[in-house]
Amino acid sequence: MPNEPRGNKACCLVSELLEESGIDRETIRSVRRQVLQGMIMLCQWQLDRMERRPHQAEDGKRARKVAVD
Repeated sequence: MPNEPRGNKACCLVSELLEESGIDRETIRSVRRQVLQGMIMLCQWQLDRMERRPHQAEDGKRARKVAVD
C-alpha cells in the first residue's frame, strides 16, 4: 500500500465516505465510545448472572419432578 496514491487507501476511503455523509470525527468517536460502553455493560451483566446462578439454587427453588401418565 505504500506505493498507492493517497485516495486509494482503505482508511482514506472511509474518511472520505464519512465526510460525504456528513459525519465528523467527533460524532464517530462518541458513537464508538457508546458502543464500547454498551458492550462492557452487557459483559458485566452476563458475569453477574453467572455468579448469581449457584446462589439461587440454594434458596430451594428447584424444578420439581412430575410423573406423567
